[in-house]
Amino acid sequence: MHSAQNSYRLPAEWEPHDAVWLGWPHNTSDWPGKFQPIPWVFAEMASRLATSETVRVVCKDEASRKRAIRILKKADAQRFGRIATDPAAAGIEFVIAPTNRGWTRDFMPAFVQQLSPDATAPCAVLDFAFNGWGKYADHELDNAAGTVCGLRVAQEKGWDYLAPLFRGGPITFEGGALDVNGRGTILASEECLLDPEVQVRNPGLLRADYEELFLRWFGAPNPIWLGRGIVGDDTHGHVDDFCRFVAPQTLLLCQEPDGRDPNHAILEENRERLESARLEDGARPVLVRLPMPRPLYFDGQRLPASYANFYIANTVVLVPTFNDASDRLALGIIAEHFPKRTVIGIHAVDLVLGLGTVHCLTHEQPQLRGGSIRSMEL
Repeated sequence: MHSAQNSYRLPAEWEPHDAVWLGWPHNTSDWPGKFQPIPWVFAEMASRLATSETVRVVCKDEASRKRAIRILKKADAQRFGRIATDPAAAGIEFVIAPTNRGWTRDFMPAFVQQLSPDATAPCAVLDFAFNGWGKYADHELDNAAGTVCGLRVAQEKGWDYLAPLFRGGPITFEGGALDVNGRGTILASEECLLDPEVQVRNPGLLRADYEELFLRWFGAPNPIWLGRGIVGDDTHGHVDDFCRFVAPQTLLLCQEPDGRDPNHAILEENRERLESARLEDGARPVLVRLPMPRPLYFDGQRLPASYANFYIANTVVLVPTFNDASDRLALGIIAEHFPKRTVIGIHAVDLVLGLGTVHCLTHEQPQLRGGSIRSMEL
């Protein structure tokens, strides 16, 4: 049932990329009263990432594309001075697709390669469904934009385009809900995927069903199930806000030493799970603790501020920072694990008002090789 002919592997984020996808911001309700600085933060991210890999920016319409070009040029005139006439020379491309928001991590497809001894085995765009994190009704444009972008990549690369099904229906997966080491181990949280009542992604799917899907589509026969995500996480338990692979054997897990903070118990319970977990080869994972910034609030709402929401590009790592005393410590810990990459802090005090930061806003397109457009069911 899970032969090399019908199973795929999702690369780890530190493996080589062809490009990174960003969604140009336009939904002011995601940053109520503080939208004005957000495009400038995106421009900084795009400028940093363009030194590392092609930046593909999804704009909702032509007017949005023109605004993006204007801001990018002002933010980094030297790098993006010719962007209007020759975007490729600036390392940036634009794709027009209407969107509700811009969280490409979650509505973009996954890019995988068929499991095979042959390095040129077929690659595929896995266009999972997106249902607005099981919470927001206005998600249909994002779901459609993921398909538009996925088909574009499939046609450019000659990759398969697959719309995975399970028991005759579409599967909802978000990139932030999963993390892999590329060797067969996958992280997921029970809060996000197994809660039968709150922000439900796939009604009726059980733990065993997800584990079958992890093996089938991500080449991950070894799941590590974590418990709950951090307080303030609008996604109801995405792992990319508190626990990340940084090497095949190494995990960074956020730590909150203040026992009065509700994140303390949440993260310590996840630590206990990880200490008893095993990797795909039977070894214990190496667990490194990452600090949490002090709690951030806006209008009485706890925000999901976390250093774990970093993005690993080819030559840089972008890390959210929060004008916090722990910023320097977090940057140093992450830098220790990426000695060949430049670790860069991205000011995220305003960004996190949108209930996500750097990793949520980026989606890597890995370097893969491979070829037919079809839909497949498990």
